[in-house]
Amino acid sequence: MKAKKDLCPPDFRYRAVYERGKPDHSNKDSFYVKHPPMDLSRRAKIFNPFDALKGFSEELRKRE
Repeated sequence: MKAKKDLCPPDFRYRAVYERGKPDHSNKDSFYVKHPPMDLSRRAKIFNPFDALKGFSEELRKRE
C-alpha cells in the first residue's frame, strides 16, 4: 500500500494536516469526554434522509 505522502498531490493545500492523520484520543482526554464517539446505528440515522438531488430518484424511475 502507498504511504500517505504518495496519495495526495504535492501542491495540496492541506498536505501537512492530511499527513498528520486522524488524532488519537484516549478515554481521559478532555475532547473525548465532551465528544464521545457516536455508535454507527445512530450515525447512519443522521445521514439516511439526506437527498442531495430532490426528485432525481423519481425522475429516474419514470424513465426506466
